[in-house]
Amino acid sequence: MTTTTVHPVDERLPTGRLAALGLQHVLVMYAGAIAVPLIVGRALKLTPEQVALLISADLFACGIVTLIQSLGMTKWFGIKLPVMMGVTFAAVGPMVAFADAQPGVDGARAIFGAIIGAGVISMIIAPIVSKMLRFFPPVVTGTIIAIIGISLMRVGVGWAMGGPANLAQSVDVPKLVAMVDGAKATAAAAAASAVAAGASAAAPAIKLAGSIPMVNNPNYGALDNMAIAGAVLVFILLLVKYTKGFVANISVLLGIVAGCAVAIAMGKMNFDKVGKAHWFDVVTPFAFGMPTFDIVMILTMMLVMIVVMIESTGMFLALSDITGKKISQPELAAGLRTDGLGTLIGGIFNTFPYTSFSQNVGLVGITGVKSRWVCVAGGVIMLVFGMLPKMAAFVESIPTFVLGGAGLVMFGMVAATGIRILSTVDYKGDRNNLYIVALSIGFGMIPLVAPRWTQQMAHGWQPLLESGILLTAVAAVVLNIFFNGAKGDAEGSIEAAKAAEAH
Repeated sequence: MTTTTVHPVDERLPTGRLAALGLQHVLVMYAGAIAVPLIVGRALKLTPEQVALLISADLFACGIVTLIQSLGMTKWFGIKLPVMMGVTFAAVGPMVAFADAQPGVDGARAIFGAIIGAGVISMIIAPIVSKMLRFFPPVVTGTIIAIIGISLMRVGVGWAMGGPANLAQSVDVPKLVAMVDGAKATAAAAAASAVAAGASAAAPAIKLAGSIPMVNNPNYGALDNMAIAGAVLVFILLLVKYTKGFVANISVLLGIVAGCAVAIAMGKMNFDKVGKAHWFDVVTPFAFGMPTFDIVMILTMMLVMIVVMIESTGMFLALSDITGKKISQPELAAGLRTDGLGTLIGGIFNTFPYTSFSQNVGLVGITGVKSRWVCVAGGVIMLVFGMLPKMAAFVESIPTFVLGGAGLVMFGMVAATGIRILSTVDYKGDRNNLYIVALSIGFGMIPLVAPRWTQQMAHGWQPLLESGILLTAVAAVVLNIFFNGAKGDAEGSIEAAKAAEAH
């Protein structure tokens, strides 16, 4: 009599435990999963109902792609490891740049078109990308992750302040009108004097007596709102310090819940939109209309997807090491092909590019539960959450200042993760690594410190050049090839993936 040994990755746990562990995975990633649709939806200036739709679509697609990745779908799709899939922060910078250039539903359709195009191309090139890990050693991945966090901090601070920096002041229209009237009167008097003196009556130049008057926005940086953001931050820090395990892992989510409770008590949050939302609804494809396709936008998202797939490669290899299940080159390509398929599904279902969530990779190592069926259960839960519009409406109703306190932690941790990866890089033995990091971060900071630096360039290329994340990725890869060639550090990349817990 022979017994078949089941690998821990393929072990099916009892239903009750499977559901509990699956929910644990969902709660660990939930705050990160809802952040991207909130950022992009508000950058597009969509209505609250449309932003809620983005949130539902995001959770729904998370579930679908997680099921494909963990269960497997033919030999071409699915790594068949305990992987939770979620929207990547790496795509936020380019998508916000697209949104700024073309807000509204038309902008959303253009973004979805770029995502669909990038998803199709990603599926095609997945086998090639699976062999490119040597071009992305820790000095490259660490720099990219650091600049992702730095770029997103602008969003977190804006949430805490009550909006982006350009909302801090507005034009003082009554004073401006008075200044214009005064300037017109002065010009008219000058013209009359010139006529009286016998000069020709040329059109007088109107000059304002001073700069355009501005008035402070009373809702920007409101002290009571900032106090709530600060309270959320403090609550998260207390949980991190005084709790362990599961509670510590969902500290950001619990901080948001606590902030909502305070906002409700202060009358700053209501449930009007939640009450109007349906209990159950199915997410439909192309809810914003048929996508539009722009070659530059597709190229931009394609560059993002290459970075995403390289990160996924490190994650998959790290999971292989954690779970003790070796993966072959075709299996790795199947996992990366699912990143592309997930991104295609995202574009079709009104959402964004997908990757494996590193928080959940870390959770596998912490809990020691290696079964991929736990993530299958998590995928089913996400699928159900995506069909509950009231849940999406509640998330959309969360005041931005509540999210601000959590965003500072969440996005700051992304930057800190990049810094931690960079701390493993050899700078003494190879001083060229200093130049790679220094110049790559410098390029990534250009759009942050000079937002209009592309105004003299061709308009079509501006979204590509206005993303600090993409500028950093391209610069880091090119500089690394220039200084270090194509020599790889697969072991270092795997260790870097294990350290990437927060993006």
